[in-house]
Amino acid sequence: MALSIHRRFIVHPYKFNMWIAIVSMVMIFAAFTSAYVVKKGDTSSWEDITLPSIFTTSTIVIVISSVFMHAAYVSFKRNKVQLYRGFITMAFLTGVAFLTMQIQGWNTLMLQGVELKGNVAGSFIYVISGSHFLHVAGGVIALLVFAIKSFTFFKVHDTATMQRYQINVEVMTTYWHFVDFLWVYLYFFFYLNR
Repeated sequence: MALSIHRRFIVHPYKFNMWIAIVSMVMIFAAFTSAYVVKKGDTSSWEDITLPSIFTTSTIVIVISSVFMHAAYVSFKRNKVQLYRGFITMAFLTGVAFLTMQIQGWNTLMLQGVELKGNVAGSFIYVISGSHFLHVAGGVIALLVFAIKSFTFFKVHDTATMQRYQINVEVMTTYWHFVDFLWVYLYFFFYLNR
């Protein structure tokens, strides 16, 4: 009895590792944004930068992507295979759209004369948004794997296998929501601290 109660409250290793990774990422981006604020107050050569409007659009797109990911997770839990396939594919496609828009945003900044080395504020924007870009790109690659697997995996009807795979979908959902929320935070941070 005591053993079964103990097992019920053990966190799955995948989930535990994901939360450790999330805490690490929070610390990294907290350090980035703190350095941004300190440098802004300390540097007389700071130049305010207007964020390209494509960043606003990309923020909306990544929020929509998060909605698709959540819908995919709910569909998987309810064993609605066709819906899961559609939603996970849409989460992947909107993730790709977000990355494309970020690159367009950087190109716009360069056309405005904001270079990586020429402007302190610009350097921070490139480094912080670039670091976030890499985290999203990793998630997009994982989403591609999930999307492809969604068309082959469900031929297996073993309950234990489905339960293990559900943990993977849940971990992916948690990660995707995190990087989406992180970008929303960064977007408003840049907007309010120009």
